[in-house]
Amino acid sequence: MGESIAIKVRKLAHFDPSFELPFYATTLAAGADVRASLLDKKSLVIAPGQRLLIPTGLSFEIPPGFEVQVRPRSGLSLKTSLLVVNSPGTIDADYRGEVQIILGNFGSDPYVIEHGLRVAQLVIAPVWQARFEMAETLSETARGSGGFGSTGVR
Repeated sequence: MGESIAIKVRKLAHFDPSFELPFYATTLAAGADVRASLLDKKSLVIAPGQRLLIPTGLSFEIPPGFEVQVRPRSGLSLKTSLLVVNSPGTIDADYRGEVQIILGNFGSDPYVIEHGLRVAQLVIAPVWQARFEMAETLSETARGSGGFGSTGVR
């Protein structure tokens, strides 16, 4: 297993104290599950075609040089019509607001988000900032400008 880094977590007023902080469901899991912590423990309904921000009741202090990526949970994506819309979403190291998950309902029926539902997984990743430089030409490659299926489907 790789090294770990500390991420400070602040519980907001609507965070359910019976919930654990984001947690790894298995020993070698890459993503830590995070739950919906809904105001007054009430459920939310996502209509077909709608996107909603799902509150987690948490904010983070992410060390410089890292980001937290918000990714879908495979079981939720397979068994429901819900998807994390901006996947992977990025939580930057200088963001201190509540972590909220953008869920979209891509089905034909409304979906009820219950308080405590594990809505996404969080992956910690290193970040490099690039130095962008103007160039008149770029080096040649075998692929060139081919994209969007240019390498075939099989």
